[in-house]
Amino acid sequence: MPTRREKIEAMLVDQPGDTFLRYSLAMELEKDGAHDASLDYLAGLTRDQPPYVAAFFRSGQQLAKLGRIDESRAVLRAGIDEARRQNDLHAAGEMSEFLASLGSLGE
Repeated sequence: MPTRREKIEAMLVDQPGDTFLRYSLAMELEKDGAHDASLDYLAGLTRDQPPYVAAFFRSGQQLAKLGRIDESRAVLRAGIDEARRQNDLHAAGEMSEFLASLGSLGE
């Protein structure tokens, strides 16, 4: 029986631009410990037009978990700016709170 990741990858063959499928695959890759691949998918989503705001937040969280605090901060700042551009104040607020929580880590 195919795994969830395999099912998503199969669906992406037919729908390579599907935002939700790409985000879902990034989450599955993260669960599998394939962080570089996960972060690559998330980065692609942040470059879409319009960028997928949730991808910034998830990237920031994953980078922080990996101890890559400076990268996390940079992604979160870009995500906050984009969320505000898209008038997604809830996401901007969540990312701002997470960014603030990184304050003393890695400095």
